[in-house]
Amino acid sequence: MYYPSSLVENAVNEISRLPGIGKKTALRLVLHLLREDKHISEDLAGSIIKLRNEIKYCEVCHIIADSTKCNCYHMNTDVSILCIVEDTPDVLAIKSTGQYNGMFHVLGGRISPINGIGPDELNIKSLIKRINNADGEIKEVILALSSTMEGDTTSFYLSKQLQGSKVMITSIARGIPIGGELEYADELTIGRSISSRTPFSSLS
Repeated sequence: MYYPSSLVENAVNEISRLPGIGKKTALRLVLHLLREDKHISEDLAGSIIKLRNEIKYCEVCHIIADSTKCNCYHMNTDVSILCIVEDTPDVLAIKSTGQYNGMFHVLGGRISPINGIGPDELNIKSLIKRINNADGEIKEVILALSSTMEGDTTSFYLSKQLQGSKVMITSIARGIPIGGELEYADELTIGRSISSRTPFSSLS
């Protein structure tokens, strides 16, 4: 692809590193920014820098938040149900269905030995501690992980770790296609999977 300026080329290369954005789309975005007032680009750059420097993760549920204390507990939350997900986009996908009003716990990924990710690299210890310190307040744990080999491995590991607790362990129904990523599923499918969840031990 021909670029009229090395500055344009560098900007295109950086923007095209974002997921779902190719070189042509990146070029259109760069040219759009050049047509707009200078403050548009400055505001965009400033917001990204501020995002990277100031974003926090809740020390309880590990969701992306403005502070280490997010609104894990609020008036409309059912504190007896805890939904385990891989990352914040999964929280957003489930919340948008309107089918779930319980709490969340973000693992920060899934067990993947081939990528060097074991249980210690995930927020599993804090999950176990959170359940144990709940004094029986948490009645059900939903394993809402992607239907991939790594997701199933993580679900199996968590079910073993939670066997000693008195919580009921369920899993979202297999409306999520095998090998599918939760955050990319449509809201109707996710909603049905949440509302039709099944005991984890009954899964083959």
